[in-house]
Amino acid sequence: MSIIQFILDLGPTVMMPVIITLLGLLFRQKISKAFRAGLTIGIGFAGINLVIGLLVSNLSPATQAMVKNWNLSLDVMDVGWPISAAISFGTTIVPAVFLLGFAINIIMLAFNWTKTMDVDLWNYWHFIFTGALVMFATNSLILGLVAAGLTIIIIFKLADWTAPYVQDFFGLDGVSLPHTETVSWAPLGIGINWVLERIPGINKIDLDTEKIQKRFGLFGEPMLMGLILGGAIGVVAGYDLKGVIQLGISMAAVMFLMPRMVRILMEGLIPLSESARDFISTRFPGKEVYIGLDAAIAIGHPAVIATGLVMIPITLLLAAILPGNRLLPFTDLAILPFFMIWAVAPSKGNVFRGIITGTIFMIGILYIGTAIAGVSTTMAQSVGFAFPEGTAEISSLDGGAHLVPYIIYKIIELIF
Repeated sequence: MSIIQFILDLGPTVMMPVIITLLGLLFRQKISKAFRAGLTIGIGFAGINLVIGLLVSNLSPATQAMVKNWNLSLDVMDVGWPISAAISFGTTIVPAVFLLGFAINIIMLAFNWTKTMDVDLWNYWHFIFTGALVMFATNSLILGLVAAGLTIIIIFKLADWTAPYVQDFFGLDGVSLPHTETVSWAPLGIGINWVLERIPGINKIDLDTEKIQKRFGLFGEPMLMGLILGGAIGVVAGYDLKGVIQLGISMAAVMFLMPRMVRILMEGLIPLSESARDFISTRFPGKEVYIGLDAAIAIGHPAVIATGLVMIPITLLLAAILPGNRLLPFTDLAILPFFMIWAVAPSKGNVFRGIITGTIFMIGILYIGTAIAGVSTTMAQSVGFAFPEGTAEISSLDGGAHLVPYIIYKIIELIF
């Protein structure tokens, strides 16, 4: 456990260079090439995290101001994904899930049951979250591990299935995204897009950011879209002129910088992908392997960020009007672009369809977040989480986004 904790405490920006360098050596790269690729990927992740930090640090106060200005009062607090992750890592199931995840990935790769080699170890907390939910709901470690194992298998298969979108639409060659709270929604997103494509009138509306940019020039560029959307959120949040301008510029910077950070990461990843393909094709003809990474590398697409920003006020409105919803969106409103990846990708960047699909996603996320509030609160109490004053129950939008884990959790709960 102490070894695992030490590795986790390094964070992805340190873990990635180490993991990628070791993989490069495994695939017969020279140590200089492997180390350079690993370090470049680490720098890319550091850049992505800096831009995400810019996004979150500027959006969080705006979203909190919206909650206050709209006088929303619901009894389950969204404490955010960092708290959900910390609570998950504090449970006793952690070492077993890590070992289980490694074993399943190796076995599935060996028997050609998956193409995804998941190097995103930090986000194993998603699998831990699943196991902990079931363990606390059933008082059974065995059932918790069964739930975690099923989640791992399904997520790897979904990552394989969605890899063509990742590679064609996002331009991330040789990459898949085994990221539980995002890829869980891919089948629904693809299904909704299939329906929208067959509705007369609706299927003619195309708010594609690339087409907008070609048609309107400067006024269609992602950075100007960020300026406009950021400013609009500032207005809705009740900011003064200074605050509106500052938020607009910050969102313009996010829209401009994020794709560049992803390109840096891909500069390091491409040599690894090529070496992996050469190594595997030589020893295992016909076998293909994807590098499984954090979905953070996909939110740099302008359509994803734009859809995520538009969905912030829509999510607050949904929280206020949905019957039975008890979750007050708060901390995780700033990371809505993550949840919009599979609302946007199936339509190849159509923001209009992304908003429709994203609205359906957020309805489900709010209800799931509400449904797991009781067991999430029990988990938090078991690890000594300090509850915000006046808060009886906690959950998160991110927890609500764990669709596959929730389905497994409900099935096991009904059976046992």
